[in-house]
Amino acid sequence: YKPAIDVMELISVTDVMHDLSLGPNGALMYCMEYLEKNYDWLLVKLHSLKDSYLIFDMPGQVELYTHHTAIKTIFGKLQEIGYHLCVVHMVDSHYCSDPTKFISTLLLSLSTMLQIGLPHVNVLSKADLLKKHSEKLDFNLDFYTDVLNLEYLLDLLNDGPFSSKFKKLNAAIVGLIEDYGLVGFIPMDVNSERSLLTVKNAVDRSEEHT
Repeated sequence: YKPAIDVMELISVTDVMHDLSLGPNGALMYCMEYLEKNYDWLLVKLHSLKDSYLIFDMPGQVELYTHHTAIKTIFGKLQEIGYHLCVVHMVDSHYCSDPTKFISTLLLSLSTMLQIGLPHVNVLSKADLLKKHSEKLDFNLDFYTDVLNLEYLLDLLNDGPFSSKFKKLNAAIVGLIEDYGLVGFIPMDVNSERSLLTVKNAVDRSEEHT
């Protein structure tokens, strides 16, 4: 698709990798820092889009949202001038099929929510595939979307061939997630109009609190 604003007009990962001899992850972080320093370029582009509902299609590198500050700073500046922002965090639903992957997903989602500090909607993408292969899940879908009693998940982690070595750590992680009580997911199937409407309504509700 052709975006209304293309950050590659300002800087691109390919150029940074070539000019600064960085790998793809380092180059991407550099690009976000460069955008932060050149915030006025973004502001001019945004001002040209009047009365628009904007979707910022962000890169998937998790460091940008868990502890790196460039994106958080940019979003904060946009909020200061009146933009109402909501984060939609997309997570591949296949992570639900493995207890260790799912607990990692919960930690990633929680860390992102705390770091970015915006109204936040977590979405399990490809939910149609998840429903088709529900026999591979240890629990029903509601367990993963509502993040229900994680003591059941802890039992699976403690029985795993690798994760069983870290029972105290497993318990601490599960306790941390439950103590915050922030993480939940909405399943989304792009082929389902009802599913897309559910996500849209969740975003609208989040925006109302800003």
